[in-house]
Amino acid sequence: MFLHEALGLDGFNRLSDRAAMHALFECCSSSIWARRVAAGRPFDSADALLERADSELEELSETEIDRALDGHPRIGASVTAGSSSQREQAAVNEADQGVKDALAAGNRTYEEKFGHVYLVCATGRPATELLAILTERLDNDPETERRVMRTELAKINRIRLTRMLTERTDQ
Repeated sequence: MFLHEALGLDGFNRLSDRAAMHALFECCSSSIWARRVAAGRPFDSADALLERADSELEELSETEIDRALDGHPRIGASVTAGSSSQREQAAVNEADQGVKDALAAGNRTYEEKFGHVYLVCATGRPATELLAILTERLDNDPETERRVMRTELAKINRIRLTRMLTERTDQ
């Protein structure tokens, strides 16, 4: 985030349109989603913000979902220090090299089959669990996988939005 203190709902509601869209874009790399969610301000509760975020995500075209995926590195890939992705994938860094290698191979297989990055809500999950989920999802057909991926994207967005509202960002 670009601020040094927790934004809080009131702070988010008071941001300029541009600043609100920037904050939202840091949560989800879809400019259309960010613009549409920001247009719903002021929100009277965090739940209302989360519901709007989910609703707008459901309405995005597949092309725009692909743009949102561009903001997510591969599970196990090197990520920018202090980024949301680094925090979310923290447990992967602790995995043994064999698991990391299997994740890298699984990511490649997944991308070849589905044409996009393997997206999973990694927060609090060990690398072995993320690998097991990846392996299981490789059995999905493309349509099923797109639905699963959208659900995972919504979970990640909710975590990031909640963090944006409640956590200090200079830590």
